[in-house]
Amino acid sequence: MLWRRRGFSTLADEATFAALHTISLASPSLRSGLTRDSVRRSARHLRALLGAEAVAVTDTSQVLVWDGSGENAHASSVLGHAHPVLKSGRPRMVAPELVACDDPVCRLRVAMVAPLTVEGRVTGTLVGYGPFASAVRIRAMGEVGRWVSGQLELAELDSARARLAEAEMRALRAQISPHFVYNSLTTIASFVRTKPDRARELLMDFADFARYSFRNPREFTTLAEELRSIDRYLLLERARFGERLRFTVEIAPEVLPVAVPFLSLQPLVENAIRHGMEDSGQSLHVRIVARDAGAEAAISIEDDGVGMDPERLRAILAGESGPGAGIGLANVDERMRQVYGDEYGLTVETAPGAGTKVCLRAPKYRPGVFPE
Repeated sequence: MLWRRRGFSTLADEATFAALHTISLASPSLRSGLTRDSVRRSARHLRALLGAEAVAVTDTSQVLVWDGSGENAHASSVLGHAHPVLKSGRPRMVAPELVACDDPVCRLRVAMVAPLTVEGRVTGTLVGYGPFASAVRIRAMGEVGRWVSGQLELAELDSARARLAEAEMRALRAQISPHFVYNSLTTIASFVRTKPDRARELLMDFADFARYSFRNPREFTTLAEELRSIDRYLLLERARFGERLRFTVEIAPEVLPVAVPFLSLQPLVENAIRHGMEDSGQSLHVRIVARDAGAEAAISIEDDGVGMDPERLRAILAGESGPGAGIGLANVDERMRQVYGDEYGLTVETAPGAGTKVCLRAPKYRPGVFPE
């Protein structure tokens, strides 16, 4: 027998494998959400999973797809069959007298309708058509409907996560924009009459920095590009603070191509300068180090400034410190954990009067993580 040659011990094992394989084929497209394109790509797999002659998927107002036989005779009735389920959120079997058509060879005699829900809201229906209904088929329809709803829930979570990441990136830009832009332009303006060549150089540095920071965000960039932007940032801050600000950069060439989240280092350098000096009038030394650590790049940003209380740091990283406080630290920590896992969050060493050292690690190679 075929199932024995395949290595299945029973027909039930083969049926289980076939169902799981069909689910795996339908899942990727459903993770795109309830759209015409996503359900078109998954409809034939849903029909195979249900063993139906035809399936239809609707949202709350239209039929998104029909797959199988009988489309010309039955597709116009789908919304009428689905409407009670859209209103009640309960599965429904549609009787033969409401489904059957005039074609004597048509096998579509009954319809089973399951609601598709996201966060408790009915967002559409899955409708299966066949020659008969049974208790097993009705239960199967309900289970497949719940599974599809689960995939749509995951799609909604993916979308929410993407919106959150975009909002966090906008928050970073908002942090950079009013504080840094004003000070940089004021500094450049101070050189226009006395040192016009210096003013032109700084204006070009500012343009390069702004072009990188405010472009359409890419999720990842290279360490080399991030450091190039930081170099422009430090030159502008050095022009503002003069000899009070010193910086050292030590980079291993091997880690320059490593992919890192966009704007993952510049906010840490900005925090070091803003909070390290804190209007103290004292000088500040910022040291940036990126070393080759085998399968990872080990990066540290250290300053000898005023430091901070560890409890305040804990509140900042937990998002409990109030609007605007340490947004760069919390944002970078959260994004590193999301991308690489909790073990890749920031490590911070600080104490009042003892400066601050922020360490992070980035894997050299990570599936699905590539600079664009």
